[in-house]
Amino acid sequence: MREIVLGVDGMTLEDLEAIARGGVRVRLSGESEERIVRSHGLVRRWIEEGRIIYGVTTGFGALSNVTIPPAETRILQENILMSHAAGVGRPLDEETVRAIMALRVKALARGQSGIRLETVRRLADMLNRGIHPVIPEKGSVGASGDLAPLAHLALVLIGRGEAFHEGNRMRGAQALRRCGIAPLRLEAGEGLALVNGTQMTTAIGALAVYDAARLAKLADIAAAMSLEVLLGSRTEFDPRIHEVRPHPGQIAAADNLRRITSNSEIISSHKDCNRVQDAYTLRCSPQVHGASRDAIDYAARVVVTEMNASTDNPLIFPDTEEFLLGGNFHGQPVGLALDFLCMAVAELAGISERRIERLVNPQLSGLPAFLVSEGGLNSGFMLAQYTAAALVSENKVLAHPATVDSIPTSANKEDHVSMSPIAARKCREALTNAEFVIAVELLCGAQALDLFTNVKPGSGTLAAYECIRRTVPHLEKDRVLSEDIHAMARLMRSGTILKEVETAVGRLC
Repeated sequence: MREIVLGVDGMTLEDLEAIARGGVRVRLSGESEERIVRSHGLVRRWIEEGRIIYGVTTGFGALSNVTIPPAETRILQENILMSHAAGVGRPLDEETVRAIMALRVKALARGQSGIRLETVRRLADMLNRGIHPVIPEKGSVGASGDLAPLAHLALVLIGRGEAFHEGNRMRGAQALRRCGIAPLRLEAGEGLALVNGTQMTTAIGALAVYDAARLAKLADIAAAMSLEVLLGSRTEFDPRIHEVRPHPGQIAAADNLRRITSNSEIISSHKDCNRVQDAYTLRCSPQVHGASRDAIDYAARVVVTEMNASTDNPLIFPDTEEFLLGGNFHGQPVGLALDFLCMAVAELAGISERRIERLVNPQLSGLPAFLVSEGGLNSGFMLAQYTAAALVSENKVLAHPATVDSIPTSANKEDHVSMSPIAARKCREALTNAEFVIAVELLCGAQALDLFTNVKPGSGTLAAYECIRRTVPHLEKDRVLSEDIHAMARLMRSGTILKEVETAVGRLC
């Protein structure tokens, strides 16, 4: 069985996706285990020396000035988990919970928390055996870490809270018993170490970034298909245009669109027509898609940095035998990036919906109204465009940045918070909406291509069309379109369309 080693650095988006969605197991590197042991040894020594250490021998947040007697430090750690488990709302889905667990193990693997090796191994054990804590999606403000979600996660380690195991929801203690795992009794500092960090925000954001990168390529495929059936030109993809405005995303999108439409008999068939230039949604697709690509790349850099970071407080430095108090738990870097990503995927959907309108509107396309025969009796893709419009409008609301807001917490001790979990959750929702919009465009493009029986589309366009038609048949007369849209979205998420287009034209940028 495949296994990913979690160490000090080196975790990728692909690693996280494989753990979250593919059920891949994890284990700690030897270097990480050694660092964890050294850090915990320092914590034990400092406690014996009577040193005051935030969250280890003191209360938390605004109660940090309260010193806890050594005999009560274990009670303190259990109390922090119970008191901080104040989340509300629907439980996060399994893949998100697995991503959070993996990232929490990864953060602890850096050996700067002071936690015991046994505790980190036990958390990895839970992940590997499919014990998925019930984590309510709401309740974190994204500073001092994602406290409430991580507390719900950690409760199961001590035999409290709830978890899903093999599809069944049960008490945390029962889930541990099923897998032969004994509940932990936390030692000094471990409760705080388990809840300090941005792992919920980062988990949701990382999976969104991974999916957005794939969606950007699918948007290029959809745009290429629309351009062909709307009798657009390939001139706008000429490399010389993009070399003089060298934004990386724009250059990549233009290259993709040029290769997808290569060898198109449809485009060649009207090269001498009297149209001067295409509408913006076709002509400017490299510029719009490219800007979103650059935003996705930025978000990816931020998220991967955070995945491989230490976000605890205090931070222990075993090499110099010091601990420092700071604010690495603050979610602002990730929150801002995910607000940006939300806008980027919203724009991919926005321009796609405008191409859908051109496809279904006979005055703009020259094609049958709503891409169906016997219009009037059949409504064709009329309501599919409504759905796309509704999703695009919703995304405009979701694109309002979460990180511009702050409500002080902990008796004003924590007087600026990031709201980064909200940025992450709305980004994920906007991405799902964008996937459905591009699914509608691909369906409409394939429907329109059915009309071009005597000339072939471009190499990549043809590959996409044939892949779609193996799953979704031509719309001869009205049927339940929701089923087609969902089938198309599943096909996109499976990676099949992208794989077949890349087989035809080479790897897309």
